[in-house]
Amino acid sequence: MWTDIVDLRDFYDSSLGQMARRLLSRRLRQLWPDTRGMRVLGVGFATPFLRPFLDGSERVMAVMPPAQGVLRWPQEGPNRVMLADETELPLPDSSIDRLIIVHGLEHTEHMRAMMRECWRVLADGGRMAIVTPNRRGIWARLERTPFGTGRPYSERQLTRLLRDNMFTPLEVTAALYMPPVRWRMALAWAKAVEDLAGRWRWTNAVAGVLVVEAAKQIYALPHDKAPARRRAYAVLPGFRPATGGRPVRPAMRERPGA
Repeated sequence: MWTDIVDLRDFYDSSLGQMARRLLSRRLRQLWPDTRGMRVLGVGFATPFLRPFLDGSERVMAVMPPAQGVLRWPQEGPNRVMLADETELPLPDSSIDRLIIVHGLEHTEHMRAMMRECWRVLADGGRMAIVTPNRRGIWARLERTPFGTGRPYSERQLTRLLRDNMFTPLEVTAALYMPPVRWRMALAWAKAVEDLAGRWRWTNAVAGVLVVEAAKQIYALPHDKAPARRRAYAVLPGFRPATGGRPVRPAMRERPGA
């Protein structure tokens, strides 16, 4: 079951949510310090972590599922958020260079379909980052935050899920080592604790969330195994393949009878 958009908004407006936003944004930016000329997509409720990517990126946008709800983002300038099912992203094939999933994988009821759709829209050589509650962490055990709902994952479960869906896990890091408390002293020390605990990999076991980076795998499909059924798509204006050169079929929604 998806967390309601109002609950997500209220959490990230709180002092605890602002701390989580800062620490997770920094972790994601460390993964991809330079996204100049790239297209960045957030799936789920990733908008609190997308602002650092606005500088230099060709395009930054987000998709929010109907079961969760949608909020305009950013407050200034044109809206960059789309309302769409996580299994039918309204984007062409190979059109995204960097993809971030937050508050998405642990809530969806169509996990494999969602992962295959993310694979489809990622460009060849594209990267994906998934943020999920850590099964062993205390954040997953307390429902006072959005990370306490849905299905938490262990590092082994995440890497197996990625390999089963044609992704190569590259790096597994963690964040939110402080317990989810609203004490002023704890919030003030959160960054120092994060820097200290992040030096050792064994501390991932006690972190609140796991952050895994993966690359898209490319497999050649034999001609005799190519799907016989052809699909028809509606074109979303303004998009072209991120890798350039070869044409692709922009995918938005399958039409009946195609």
